[in-house]
Amino acid sequence: MAMAFKMATTGMWVTDECKSSYMDMKWKKNHRYIVYKIDEKSRLVTVDKVGGPAENYEDLAAALPKDDCRYAVFDFDFVTVDNCRKSKIFFIAWSPTESRIRAKILYATSKAGLRRVLDGISYELQATDPTEMGMDVIKDRAK
Repeated sequence: MAMAFKMATTGMWVTDECKSSYMDMKWKKNHRYIVYKIDEKSRLVTVDKVGGPAENYEDLAAALPKDDCRYAVFDFDFVTVDNCRKSKIFFIAWSPTESRIRAKILYATSKAGLRRVLDGISYELQATDPTEMGMDVIKDRAK
């Protein structure tokens, strides 16, 4: 492994792939979303899934497991009332009700470290079920 960024609070490490995928999404628009997961054995935050530029928010919602926690970033493109094209990056902490307590604690305590590595996030959402991160919530926050 080349270089990893350590999360001081939990002893977790963020892999280079996490940051480089995020930068590709942010600057090159190569991805619409990225889903991250924590590998408890290796103590690494890794990329779980990457959505291509043609994918949408529904694809991201479908990529999140119903019984395990994940982090996700989503690049939301929209047009303002002044007819200006804008883009905002959302950080989503997905912690469904059905996930294990240990996983919820691990993801909650590791979130700040990953956020420090992913520079330029506009908004953050915490969701325990799909209604808390619906497209209506995203649109409302992006105004």
